[in-house]
Amino acid sequence: MQIYLVGGAVRDELLGLSVKDKDYVVVGSTPEEMEAAGYKPVGKDFPVFLHPKTHDEYALARTERKTAKGYKGFAVHASVDVTLEEDLARRDLTINAIAKSADGQLIDPYQGLADIQSKTLRHVSAAFAEDPVRILRAARLSARFADFSVASETNQLMQDMVSAGEVDALVAERVWQELAKGLMEAKPSRMFDVLRACGALKKIMPELDKLWGVPQPPQHHPEVYTGVHVMMVIDYAAKQNFSLPVRFAALMHDLGKGTTSAEILPRHIGHEERSASLLKALCKRLRVPNDCKELGNIVAKFHGKLHQAPQMKPSTLLEFLVELDAIRQPARFKDFLKACEADSRGRTGFENCATPAADLMLKVLEAASSVDAGAIASAYSEPEKIKAAVFEARLKAVKQAL
Repeated sequence: MQIYLVGGAVRDELLGLSVKDKDYVVVGSTPEEMEAAGYKPVGKDFPVFLHPKTHDEYALARTERKTAKGYKGFAVHASVDVTLEEDLARRDLTINAIAKSADGQLIDPYQGLADIQSKTLRHVSAAFAEDPVRILRAARLSARFADFSVASETNQLMQDMVSAGEVDALVAERVWQELAKGLMEAKPSRMFDVLRACGALKKIMPELDKLWGVPQPPQHHPEVYTGVHVMMVIDYAAKQNFSLPVRFAALMHDLGKGTTSAEILPRHIGHEERSASLLKALCKRLRVPNDCKELGNIVAKFHGKLHQAPQMKPSTLLEFLVELDAIRQPARFKDFLKACEADSRGRTGFENCATPAADLMLKVLEAASSVDAGAIASAYSEPEKIKAAVFEARLKAVKQAL
């Protein structure tokens, strides 16, 4: 039995990054031998075991053979005669195909170290094309390692995979899982750059893909094109360390601009409602979690209206607050403001602009929330009278605050 540290742990160590999860490959062993040594079997599709003390994953060396489309269409072969080099050959990228022995020796049959040094994401072998999830992983790693670039031959291979329909076989849950991870990386825009370059974005999120080349009024958007703007918005959100729902909402807020009639460009009248409608279909297709879906919906519908807040009278501000359900869901409302902040500052030359509308709405929320609605309700028996009395009390508080 020979044990090697493999994959991301070796890569991150070589990059000088902290190592979170350690994965090991075991050469020359059997499931029976692993269990006899105290390892706990957990693998469903192939032999994977947890170390009895550290709980790190130990997988028996294996090879894979493509049997059908999609990322589950594989036959796995794990036995004592599978070599370390054969196991590394089935991995996606060369930077993930480096092993390290117990005595610290690197085993690097596919020149992963050279690609780390040249900051290149390159596929290990033609077998990369057998698993469409690898396109998503390459894109996600581009968001994590923003100074790495995808090798031209790897981009070509990914284009060929898209043309062959491999991406069509991806299941929604796996697409969302990879996109969510990529959105939480340091520079999410890189993920979408890579997906666009190989044509995968058009298949996975056609609503988003349509935004590139769509102009906006240059006086408000010096970067001009909607796709460029949206990428600036999500990178701003990442820089502020905003949550996944905020980053997703920031990504989705302008989908409707991709369906604006050519005759009215670069204006986008009514794009908010169209954005919400397109988002609803996308969320259903990709099975987006409720927190992301709900925040995405209110940001898509109301980000334009928020900018008008400084011109609103107190009663309109309070009505807007009620429309956003901000008093009942203040945390979600504050996330809405964060996504709108990213929208405002995700523009060339506006990176540090003031956000008076958000500041005003927070002041209105604080005033409206100070009213004891329960005490007011106890004085009335009819629901409509309660509603009107609570609104009037909140409006009075808002006027005083302003």
